[in-house]
Amino acid sequence: MSRHTVRLDKIRAHWDDMLRVAGSLTTGQVRAYDLIRMLSRDGRPTGLGDAFAHYGRIFKTLHLLQFLADNGYRRMIGTQLNVQEARHRLARRIAFGNRGQLRQRYREGMEDQLGALGLALNAVVWWNTLYLDAAVKQIRADGFPATDDMCARLSPICFEHINFLGRYAFTRADPAAGLRPFHKAEEN
Repeated sequence: MSRHTVRLDKIRAHWDDMLRVAGSLTTGQVRAYDLIRMLSRDGRPTGLGDAFAHYGRIFKTLHLLQFLADNGYRRMIGTQLNVQEARHRLARRIAFGNRGQLRQRYREGMEDQLGALGLALNAVVWWNTLYLDAAVKQIRADGFPATDDMCARLSPICFEHINFLGRYAFTRADPAAGLRPFHKAEEN
């Protein structure tokens, strides 16, 4: 499966420099521009950049071996990917007008668009979290045994209940009023 080998001799030759770079990154003493310059020249990796690449292959190999051998690890990664994809679906739904594309021609405008999208995403997740927590408390109070395993499967990234079209009023709510009441399920 692997096309590359790990050259430990390259890592050993640059180990002291690698530790210095790691220390400089940790303390914030090196700028990203300077780091990129240290790791590559004219689009080709320097000796230090090559040593970091070989060092990274060790952890990439360990990750791949664990992924192949451990079913629980694969399931955990799949779960994380599903959560991230759900977040992206919500972001595309919120930014439907431009099909999720940044349309500003200047960096500050793009940053404004991303900031607004992040704010809207966080507001939806916060609102959902408040109501999920209240719903779980309500059904537990009603006698339903909502276990922690059940609650761990709940996600505040759902959006089927949100109307993305129309007008929105952003008025200050009365904190004493609390959350809106839940809809009653119709019994047949």
